Amino acid sequence: MPRRSGLIGALVALFVLLLGASANATAHTARSAAAADCRVLAPGASAAAESAVAAACEQVAAGVWYSWGGGHGPQPGASYGQVDPTDPASEHDPERRGFDCSGLVRYAYARAAGSDILNGPADTQYYTHRAAERLTAGQGLAPLLPGDLLAWGTSSHLHHIAIYLGAGKMVEAKQSGTKLMVSDVRLDGDYHGALRVNTGPVTGHVFQTWGTGVWTKAAPSVSAARVYAFPGPTTIRVACQKHAETVTSDGYTNDAWSYLPDYQAWMTNIYIKGAAWLEAVPTCTF
Repeated sequence: MPRRSGLIGALVALFVLLLGASANATAHTARSAAAADCRVLAPGASAAAESAVAAACEQVAAGVWYSWGGGHGPQPGASYGQVDPTDPASEHDPERRGFDCSGLVRYAYARAAGSDILNGPADTQYYTHRAAERLTAGQGLAPLLPGDLLAWGTSSHLHHIAIYLGAGKMVEAKQSGTKLMVSDVRLDGDYHGALRVNTGPVTGHVFQTWGTGVWTKAAPSVSAARVYAFPGPTTIRVACQKHAETVTSDGYTNDAWSYLPDYQAWMTNIYIKGAAWLEAVPTCTF
């Protein structure tokens, strides 16, 4: 009887060992498949954009977790997250070293540019003054290039951001309880649009806005169509300024408006930090 028990125990141990090996092999195969899918899938991107894709895909291949708040430490890179009070699935995020959506974008473009050019949440990244081009949701996939940033939400609150790979695919840190992944681009729902990042020198006159929910306009008038809303203080490029409709808001009155080329929109100078008439900025001729 002792011999039979010993044999059964050995068989059970062997079964557990084989089961563990099989599970590890399955996980390795899944990671390998994900890594193979995560790459530049279309031509036309800049070398920097391709480097950003490669940096994000390295993290996919490594099996890195989504972690709410992850990637927002003093330096770009994976970090332990925190519990999202609105998401029960995030209970283990403080134990998981990883990225949330904007943390992954920050890391990828820091690797590509050699400096921390996209530090902040999705809103801040989308409204960066480093926009080489902005693409609307209505334009769909056709104009997108690998490395473009895709955003979801509203103009005044963007809640998700991802990196386009090409061929209708993107790499993203999607949600708690999952690892970084390659997904089909979701053009339905609240897809807001895309951004092509300029990783080179920034030219023009750079200023900082203040206030929350400040709208830019299609013309220098409060009655003009709304274009974009800055959810909070935002770094902007100003091409020129002109005297137009007088605006009174938040205790200030000013008739100066600035043209923001990255948004093809106007903004009252009231919400741009600096003098009422911005120093060194030329007068618009249009």
